[in-house]
Amino acid sequence: MIQKISRFAVAAALACSVVTAAWGASITRQIPSAGSAQIPASTLGVDGLSMPEFSPAFDNVPGLQDGPSAAGTTGTLSTHAVLQRLRGFKTNRSIARKQGRGEWVDSVGRNKPDGHLVKSFDGESSRSTRLANNGNQFSIEPPDQALCAGNGYVLESINDVMKIFDRSGTALTGDIALNSFYGYPAAIDRAAVPRTFGPAITDPVCYYDPQVRRWFHAVLTLDTDPATGGETGGNHLDLAVSSSANPLGSWTVYKIPVQNDGTQGSPVHPNCPCLGDYPHIGADANGIYLTTNEFPFSGGFNSAQIYAISKKALVSGSTSVNLVQLDTADYLLDGNPGFTVWPAVSPSGDAETDHGGTEFLLSSVAVFSDTGNDHRLRVWALNNTKSLNSKNPAVSMVHNVVNVDPYGVPPVITQKPGNTPLADCINDRAMATPFGAGCWNYLTSVQPATIETLGQMDPNDSRMQQVFYTGGRLFGALDTVVTVGQKDQTGIAYYVLRPSASRNQVSAFVERQGKIAVANNNVTRPAIAALPNGRGVIGFTLVGADHYPSAAYIRVNQRDGHRGDTVRVIAEGRGPDDGFSEYNLFGTPAGRWGDYGAAALDGDHIWIASEYVGQSCTLAEFADPASLFNCNGTRVSLTNWGTRLTLLNP
Repeated sequence: MIQKISRFAVAAALACSVVTAAWGASITRQIPSAGSAQIPASTLGVDGLSMPEFSPAFDNVPGLQDGPSAAGTTGTLSTHAVLQRLRGFKTNRSIARKQGRGEWVDSVGRNKPDGHLVKSFDGESSRSTRLANNGNQFSIEPPDQALCAGNGYVLESINDVMKIFDRSGTALTGDIALNSFYGYPAAIDRAAVPRTFGPAITDPVCYYDPQVRRWFHAVLTLDTDPATGGETGGNHLDLAVSSSANPLGSWTVYKIPVQNDGTQGSPVHPNCPCLGDYPHIGADANGIYLTTNEFPFSGGFNSAQIYAISKKALVSGSTSVNLVQLDTADYLLDGNPGFTVWPAVSPSGDAETDHGGTEFLLSSVAVFSDTGNDHRLRVWALNNTKSLNSKNPAVSMVHNVVNVDPYGVPPVITQKPGNTPLADCINDRAMATPFGAGCWNYLTSVQPATIETLGQMDPNDSRMQQVFYTGGRLFGALDTVVTVGQKDQTGIAYYVLRPSASRNQVSAFVERQGKIAVANNNVTRPAIAALPNGRGVIGFTLVGADHYPSAAYIRVNQRDGHRGDTVRVIAEGRGPDDGFSEYNLFGTPAGRWGDYGAAALDGDHIWIASEYVGQSCTLAEFADPASLFNCNGTRVSLTNWGTRLTLLNP
């Protein structure tokens, strides 16, 4: 067990722990505009199973088996390589070496929402993802939630759709496939003979900037072979910038190559071409910041990358913008670069303006530890961000260590037993189908050898989650291992830091920190947001012995942390997660969940988006020929997750 370090020792440690920039801190590239985007009309497809259900771009094996589908056709069902997608071979990769050991934590009580909840409604789901664009989409786990709000609108984006609501929760658009929004061919054209494939899009993020009254939406796009759908090695961040404060209008799109192998203006990094994994977005008064984890396609991990662009240039719709790229491989801690270096967003007028403007970022380090635990966070600062508006940007980066209470890589999550019709279908050997006895015939041409049981869910690996800079403070949260009643489980650690930066150094001290845990249950995928007055909210999923995956939150503030409040359940889960990533037929039985939630400011209110399961059905309902696999319109064949959007007055 790592010894607990007192907060009084933090300031002393920081005083003698200044780290300055190393060589090769940045390069500047020109990124041309790739044209415009519009909010397209949306047409939903029909229910059923139509092979292939998984994108070949996320499959590592070229030869895939064909099997029957519910529509009575043949197609491709990958039952041997989905593991690579689920456990992060292609996207959202983890480098954690070991599960950590938990510290004893008091359990937080549970309650119903109180007067702070203003509005809550269901958002996008696995069903809306699969059926969007006339059904020319894939079955996907997890949603990877993006959420932004402002000017009377709320935009939610997930893998691989988006939808725009007004502030009352009324939908202003249909379920818009991200391929359609960015002007690409459909993820798969199921009507074409032979089938054709479009680029593979994943990991959406979005941000509404109240200072410039514009919307920013970004995704990671993998180029694919139109004939096979296999990835080609080229990948880029697509950044869409609205032309006004109305997200229903036009957008300008910029494509940022991130393979970093010397092609398309990218730098040459070791062992690339590489994947620009797990992008996230931040903003200060001067810039928009996108960060990625760089993984060579050949294996291994390079470092986190930071891409900084002038907000002014983006808003102007310039045909070409300067981009400053910073590589955390030049800023090592114990020989390790940055991993999931999450940039902060700031409320309007609340960004740090000293030293020509400063953007703060946070990252954690337990993923590099042989024990799975650590007691340090890394705080990063980009200085002179105002220079992003010039022809020759001169942004510099510094980093430092902040000592915090120990945290660690959490364990997998055990679910409450309930209806699992997908698992039951895989296990069934008696049901009459057009392809023979056994519901499994709908899913694969080879009888499964393994009997499926209710799968466990993956928490995150203690990487940093959403970061806010407001009122002179940094707010951040992450998944961690905690011990409640002598049992290790998944909890949430959150931090309120007071950073200080100059041109040559950055430091921070812990103003408040805490851990959230619920006895016999787990809280996972935290998304934190806060107002300038220090009041904030953490949204997350609550799941365990007493709760199916449920949408929940807790209020926090910089003075008292979460003391005096309880976990509030917004939308109680109706059944367990019953998706393909939990079962041996499709990979490894540890369900992909998350991979991140979202929180966004809307004036003096906060929106949160959390994944939950809002449906349940039996095998008989699942296999009913009248509504095969859709359980009366509540799910699709291989997935059943949903999302919940909630407006809170903290």
